[in-house]
Amino acid sequence: MANMLERAVPRYTSYPTAPNFSPAVDAEVYGAWLAALPADAALSLYLHVPFCRELCHYCGCHTKATLRDEPIKAYAQSLVQEIALIADHAGERRVTHVHWGGGTPSILDCDLLKFVTEALARDFDLSAMREHAIELDPRYLTRRLAETLLEIGVNRASLGVQDFSEHVQQAAGRIQPFETVRQAVDTLREVGIDRINIDLMYGLPKQSVADVRRTVTLAHSLGPQRVAVFGYAHVPWFRPQQRLISDADLPSSAERLAQAEAAHETLVRFGYRPVGLDHYAKPDDKLVAQGGRVLRNFQGYTDDDADALIGLGASAISRLPQGFAQNAPAVGNYSRAVSAGKLATVKGIELSADDRLRAHIIERLMCDMAIDLDAAADATGYGSATDFSGEIASLQPFQDNGSVEIDGRRIRITESGRPYMRLVASVFDTYLAQAKSRHSVAV
Repeated sequence: MANMLERAVPRYTSYPTAPNFSPAVDAEVYGAWLAALPADAALSLYLHVPFCRELCHYCGCHTKATLRDEPIKAYAQSLVQEIALIADHAGERRVTHVHWGGGTPSILDCDLLKFVTEALARDFDLSAMREHAIELDPRYLTRRLAETLLEIGVNRASLGVQDFSEHVQQAAGRIQPFETVRQAVDTLREVGIDRINIDLMYGLPKQSVADVRRTVTLAHSLGPQRVAVFGYAHVPWFRPQQRLISDADLPSSAERLAQAEAAHETLVRFGYRPVGLDHYAKPDDKLVAQGGRVLRNFQGYTDDDADALIGLGASAISRLPQGFAQNAPAVGNYSRAVSAGKLATVKGIELSADDRLRAHIIERLMCDMAIDLDAAADATGYGSATDFSGEIASLQPFQDNGSVEIDGRRIRITESGRPYMRLVASVFDTYLAQAKSRHSVAV
């Protein structure tokens, strides 16, 4: 299994994945897709803020460091301009979910957060909002910021923790004592934001199984509703600051697997239920409650079933019924486009019938750990006669080691096969073999 652990495959927060996007989907195409949304379509909005005060060594996000406030203020103005542009093309749609990501979204400060949120309320219908979430750096959470978040409607906060061990934090370039995180959680709860997520990582430099168990135990003591445990993706060719991490300090593939299993076992022992590959939630959470349907998008596992996801900001990706569209990654190019009254779309992909079928299969494998290929073909309208014999044959090694069970055209990932979920899903990725992009290891 060692060679499997070292294989590099996408994370499958979308299919087709972003490296397969092309300039064929431009601002004109995206504008037409927005205009074609059904009158009753519900939207989910993602706002990307690509700025931090400093870059953590391990970070794989699209962001950059700045100590100046001027670029941040200018960027907030660009977001407001893009919000108006989207509303012009799509109309004042009903919004059910809002998610702020980054970077560090709260770098906008209280006044700018209000400024952007007021634009959302002006150009969209927020009366049916189910969830308003934001990613936070606990080191920068103040009482005033927490109160502002509540004021603008935030009801879920995701805190980036990664690991509580000082030697791991030193190696990863982010010093963040447990007490800092505890105070952040307490502050959020005191103002009335009690849906708390904590994000952890395994595979970090100088990290051990003992570090992972200790971190999970401390995280649990804070009483989060959800915990995510991501595998560190070492991609220094893509994120230059990761070159500050020595390869010699990184755990081996076998050690990464042991860390992932330690996190899983510890969280399950504390009563959390696993959700897909790397999320855990309390039993009464809607992600695991009876009848809940788990979905997967760019923010991970979610119950967000909006008809379209609109990405706002530099590099942000939108998902519409017709396909995916991505904004210009560079802040300057993005801002110049929207200030000129143009959508900032630079690439994307229009979904074929085969893409839709495979996207459904991959998502259900990543969420349910099971798929009936005939039912999937019927559900997507692609026909039940689609031949997946090659893909089923490719799953034989997983069946041999007990990671997968196959009954005709029904596939089920076993509990012991959970860490190999991305590898199993990748069997149905027709773009992967000819892809030129590089990915992180699967486990």
